[in-house]
Amino acid sequence: MAFNVAVSGLNAASADLAIVGNNVANVQTTGFKGSRAEFTDVFAASALGASDTDTGGGVRLASVSQQFTQGNIAFTQNNLDIAINGQGFFMVSEGGGLEYSRAGQFRVDAEGFVVNVAGQRLQGLQADETGNITGQVGDVFIDRTNADPQETTLVDARLNLDANQEIPPLPFSATPVAFGDPPPSSQTFNSSTSMTVFDSLGNGHELSLYFAKTAPGQWDVHGLIDGETVGSSPLGTVSFGPDGSVDPATSAVTVAGWNPLAADGTPNGASTQDFTIEFGNSTQFGSPFAVVSLQQDGFTTGRLIGLSVDSAGIVQGRFTNGGVRALGQVVLANFANPQGLQPLGDSNWAETFDSGVPLVGEPGTASRGVLQSGAIEESNVELTAELTKLIIAQRNFQANAQTIRTADTVTQTIINLR
Repeated sequence: MAFNVAVSGLNAASADLAIVGNNVANVQTTGFKGSRAEFTDVFAASALGASDTDTGGGVRLASVSQQFTQGNIAFTQNNLDIAINGQGFFMVSEGGGLEYSRAGQFRVDAEGFVVNVAGQRLQGLQADETGNITGQVGDVFIDRTNADPQETTLVDARLNLDANQEIPPLPFSATPVAFGDPPPSSQTFNSSTSMTVFDSLGNGHELSLYFAKTAPGQWDVHGLIDGETVGSSPLGTVSFGPDGSVDPATSAVTVAGWNPLAADGTPNGASTQDFTIEFGNSTQFGSPFAVVSLQQDGFTTGRLIGLSVDSAGIVQGRFTNGGVRALGQVVLANFANPQGLQPLGDSNWAETFDSGVPLVGEPGTASRGVLQSGAIEESNVELTAELTKLIIAQRNFQANAQTIRTADTVTQTIINLR
């Protein structure tokens, strides 16, 4: 009996050494979760129960329990390295089967899919062409095609017109300015500014705005694009109240029927377009003319130059035209019992009956962790503690071996009796 007890102890100590050794071996494995051995005693008893004189039968390994505590977050130079701070798992797919991981080392493959080091595709919510996130979970795909241009539909001009200005000595020309004509005379307007607007093909054109005072608190707005009069002349009249604020009824003018031109003054093939110029945030105070901001909603075509992932998992693409568009959203899966997951290797786990079904959702919701771009989660193994466990496991093994040696000595003594 003593031999069996000691052998069970040796087996237990060997298993403990193997588990601790595996933890130590993976101390630098990204997303690795350490395990611990859980033992129970073995007690041989009859059907009537144990008596006061029954002895134990040794020990057995009851379970290898995974420890899903948070690992340290280390920052990297790769924006597609993603660390989970909190609960949850990345979902990755290969051939349609889903696996779950805490290892967030991702890259874009030759086909444009975001994959891990094993080539498995990261799962997330899809985005449409305009950057709106849909409710469909699938492979996160990075579209490398050029972003479509967007024509200007709105200009937001915030400026101050000098209330002390006099009415110009000459009226603004009633004859439309044609392509190639000299600019309007400075004696026909008080102030001017310019900005770039875009046609349907993404070509940039210079919009020049001229402001001519016609009466106290009233300003005509004239517009030229590429040196040619567009729309009506004036485009409209903006009025200001005694407090210097814009009259809401006159806060916008419209450029109608603009036909974009090429560099030689001929139509460039872009569609005829209209757009609105808003002056709702402008003022007329007794201070010099000043442009606070000029913004418009158009842009030219753009090429993808960078990626980033925010804490909510939104994968954003940055384009050469200065635009930023959502390309997808990383989702996380959580489980009622993460320790019930089956380890698969490659820092992945599989769903089991014990783990429960995956609860999939956006990062930062329903107890799921948030994401940190440009970082990875290191192994949660504490090396100092594991080295201490190695010493303990070694001593346990030696002690059980000593039990066998002692039992062998006792047995030999009995055999030698005459």
